[in-house]
Amino acid sequence: MDVSANKQDACVVGVDFGTLSGRALVVRVRDGEELGTAVHEYSHAVMDDTLAATGEQLPPDWALQDPEDYCDVLRHAVPAALSQAGIDPGLVIGISTDFTASTVMPVLRSGIPLCQLPGLAGCPHAYPKLWKHHAAQQQADRINALAHERGEPWIARYGGKISAEWQFAKALQLLEEDPGIYQQADRWIEAADWIVWQLMGAETRNACTAGYKGILQDGHYPSREFLAALDPRFASFAADKLAHPVLPLGARAGSLTPQAAQWTGLPAGIAVAAGNVDAHVTPPAANATAPGQMVAIMGTSTCHVMNGATLAEVPGMCGVVDGGIIAGQWGYEAGQSGVGDIFAWFTEQAVPGSYLQEAERRGISLFDLLSEEAARQPAGAHGLIALDWLNGNRSVLVDAHLSGAVLGLTLATRAPDIYRALVESTAFGTRVIIDAFEGSGAPVTELVVAGGLLKDTFVMQVYADVLNRPLSLISSAQGPALGSAIHAAVAAGAYPDVPAAAAVMGRKRDAVYAPDPASAAVYDELYGEYVALHDYFGRGANEVMHRLRTVRLRVLAGQQADGASPAGGAP
Repeated sequence: MDVSANKQDACVVGVDFGTLSGRALVVRVRDGEELGTAVHEYSHAVMDDTLAATGEQLPPDWALQDPEDYCDVLRHAVPAALSQAGIDPGLVIGISTDFTASTVMPVLRSGIPLCQLPGLAGCPHAYPKLWKHHAAQQQADRINALAHERGEPWIARYGGKISAEWQFAKALQLLEEDPGIYQQADRWIEAADWIVWQLMGAETRNACTAGYKGILQDGHYPSREFLAALDPRFASFAADKLAHPVLPLGARAGSLTPQAAQWTGLPAGIAVAAGNVDAHVTPPAANATAPGQMVAIMGTSTCHVMNGATLAEVPGMCGVVDGGIIAGQWGYEAGQSGVGDIFAWFTEQAVPGSYLQEAERRGISLFDLLSEEAARQPAGAHGLIALDWLNGNRSVLVDAHLSGAVLGLTLATRAPDIYRALVESTAFGTRVIIDAFEGSGAPVTELVVAGGLLKDTFVMQVYADVLNRPLSLISSAQGPALGSAIHAAVAAGAYPDVPAAAAVMGRKRDAVYAPDPASAAVYDELYGEYVALHDYFGRGANEVMHRLRTVRLRVLAGQQADGASPAGGAP
């Protein structure tokens, strides 16, 4: 172990930047023991309604953040985690970060975000666009259509479609809607790389976001000719605003600057690891780095990531990238853009007050009450089937403009019935993804669950039954932060590579949930109905969801033009 600190006591810090907050975790290198953790909530949270600086109404499907909130995590969460750990900061040998993605932002060549420049705080396009910013679907559709028309070889690496959430669609939206801001942006960078810039003082790019979110395949971005065919002004986008040497995951990006040391309370000069994505750092935290071990990180959304020994092209996947998770393996990603968010929406908007009163009387959460009530009924008893597209579909349809549905409602339907149907729908969505992988020659040998939803025993059992396979669980409650800490240990030279570090510092519990045969048989039947609806509404047989959205956006645009305040949230 080539480190300067005491080998037995050396520690690393992992920082996980989520949708609403950032978490820091202090971990001992020799055994993965988690010594201290702290969370800092973003002051501006997600700006999806109004721009905080001006109060300006944002259009539908927008989701922005303030980059100063990210720096505040370094200033507050890291020192607090060190304090809780009770260690000498001099024992820390490295720091690594992970981020939601694609959360991408326009910056100057110096790294200053455009939204922090004088006069630009009121420009929405100057801010980071969060992963759940879905307003670039039209641009994504054009990119996909042109890629297929031209026979671009890279499109198959993304299951046939790139997402509205990713770098190119969002950049094309920026160019077309605010060309002035586009021209001022010297660089277009993932927040995952920008935060590393703040820690070590220089721009870097990482293999994960470049491959999955930036369409970098076999060392090349989409060609200048392809980009010019989208818009002549877009021709030099990749060369001017993206191009940069790409670091492998676990690499040392640089050393902690004195300024970042002052923010964090860590020693200047320690290793700073290359950036990474929250989902993709999690498999090492579960020691699930072998081919076929799929890790589902279940929270507000779900990411499904897995290593494979060979290249397969899976329809509708988010991408397959050489070294995208572990160097020397093909890293696969798929996902669902709404899971926990769907359950939260239901509890906030569609549950009678009597249930909330009962939960308060018993001193439990509304989620716990609904799960308890839903668990009492056998599979299929509610007579419902739902589509889990309340935040669009990420995989395998790759369409942010799809919307949810519940079929089978009667006057006898109650809130726990709908809640159970929504939980089941997200499990069916995961089954579609697994079926797509296995049908394309990428077998899933084990499913490991990480993220906040693994604490819900009802949800986990439904997933085991719907998927008809056992579920293993990550042992850490801080999967991404622990995964980042593992990468920090590698960057600091404590381990030769990520699998070696994961074998010591990561852990999981095998087959915690087993499928119930009777429930699994019912779900096999219901899954057939789900797939029929999935294909009917999602593959072009009936475009009603798109037509409804078109009507809604037209009406909202008219309201905004008249100065009225739009009602309701995005479908």
